[in-house]
Amino acid sequence: MTVYFEDLAVGQSAEAGKTITEADVLLFSAVSGDNNPVHLDELYAASTPFETRIAHGMLTASLISGVIGTRLPGYGTIYLSQSTRFKAPVRIGQTVTTRVTVTELIPEKKRVRLTTECLIGDKVVLEGESLVIAPSRG
Repeated sequence: MTVYFEDLAVGQSAEAGKTITEADVLLFSAVSGDNNPVHLDELYAASTPFETRIAHGMLTASLISGVIGTRLPGYGTIYLSQSTRFKAPVRIGQTVTTRVTVTELIPEKKRVRLTTECLIGDKVVLEGESLVIAPSRG
């Protein structure tokens, strides 16, 4: 799906849900090289403030890329920057809803600023902002 720059409006949003699985955590660990035992070792994780294994923060953050790259603005979007603030852990088996909302349109360069958030239920676990170049008709 593609929403062209010319069709975007401030306040427009899109979201997607993803349940974090054991496979997601293992694959992300393999791809990223982050084998921190808080993600992979239940015994170790039990001794941390989280009391159980948690998903990589950057795994959660990567869900934002999925929404921006496939829904809003969608196919052809180019990432320029992402700020991220982690608010709470995500555990295996939890469903993360990722939402992006257009906050500013910069016509000269077809840039779009979006607020980004990941939620579990009503609880914000990640918040931030993205700047992207949106596909354009012209």
